Parts: sequence; C-alpha cells; structure tokens
Amino acid sequence: MRTYKNISVFVKAVKGSLTAKEENMTDILSMMESDFENNFALSVEKGNLGGIAILARKIRTKQQEVEELDKELKARKKDLLKLTDEELPSAMQELGISSFALDDGSTVDVKPTYGASILVANRLLAYGWLRDNGYDDIIKNVVSCEFGRGEDDKASAFKAFASKEGFPADQNESIHSGTLKAFVRERVEAGDEFPMELFGAYIGQRAIIKGAK
Repeated sequence: MRTYKNISVFVKAVKGSLTAKEENMTDILSMMESDFENNFALSVEKGNLGGIAILARKIRTKQQEVEELDKELKARKKDLLKLTDEELPSAMQELGISSFALDDGSTVDVKPTYGASILVANRLLAYGWLRDNGYDDIIKNVVSCEFGRGEDDKASAFKAFASKEGFPADQNESIHSGTLKAFVRERVEAGDEFPMELFGAYIGQRAIIKGAK
C-alpha cells in the first residue's frame, strides 16, 4: 500500500488519477488541499507565537524579580544606614569610645558626616548670605536667552551685551550638592558660625569599618 507524506501530496495524486467523468471532484479536492495548507500555516504560526509568548512571559517574570530585588536592596540599604548612622554610633557614645578593633583585625571608627539641602523657599536668602559673606564662588550660574532661527549672530553678541541689546535673560542659579556639603564641613571644622537652618545643614555620625573582612 502506498503512503503519502501529507494530505496535500495525497490530493495531488488523486487529482492525477481522475478520469474525465470524475473531474467534477477536482473542486472538492482543491478545497481540501487549500483547507489543509491554511490550517497547517495557522498551526505553524500558532507554534511561533507560542514560543514568542513564552519569551514574553519570561521577560515579565524577570522584570518582576528585578523589581522585588530593587525593593529588597532599598530596604537593606535603609537597614544598613540605620546601623552605621544611628545604632552603632549611639552604642559607642554610651561607652565613651570613638573607635575599637574587632577580633579579625578590622577597626571601627565613628566619623562626623555633613549634609545640607536648601529649600526653594530659602534659596534667595541663602544665596544672598553667601554673596554678602564672600562665598558666592560656590554658586553656579547659567544665564540664557532664547533666540529664533537665523539669529545666531545676535546670540553670540548677547553673551556679553545682553542688557544692552535689550534681550530678556533667564538666570538659573544652583549649588551642587557635593559642593554645598563640602562648604558646610569646612565651616563647621573651621569653627565658623553660619545659619545652618537656612542651608538645611546637619551634622551626623557614621561608623566606618576598615581592614580585614
């Protein structure tokens, strides 16, 4: 008995063996062949989509895992900060010590930390205080003016003659967070008085472990 690889080959074989009287079966056989090819293509497409769907689900799973790990990392960092900036320094202060050694040879020292953040509401007064007291060099300034197309020459001239040329200018003042922290540290360590509240300045303590692990 002869076998065929698929129905399409079978249909073609049947078509070739039809007699003239049986040729009215051709349309039916053609429909069978077309249905098979369409269904086969659909099954292949579904198979490909199934593989793509699996990859998409893997991505979603990994995204959820990363989100959970990010949350866990933030929580762990918060716990670590509480230990280094609160619990250990407080415990050492109660014992009247600022450093000690562990049995693995590493050392623990408590060092001061400095921070500052100027509120928007205090920015004008804070910058004014810096200028009045000779510390305006830590203020970063960006002066800008918007020009239209074809006004490149005017834009260049504006850098030096903004007011004279009559163009309105926007001035953006800022102080880098690292620069502000350094300023606070320098003032405190030098014993200089300055309005700490105006600058949102604070002094903390942090336990630092160095040496063997």
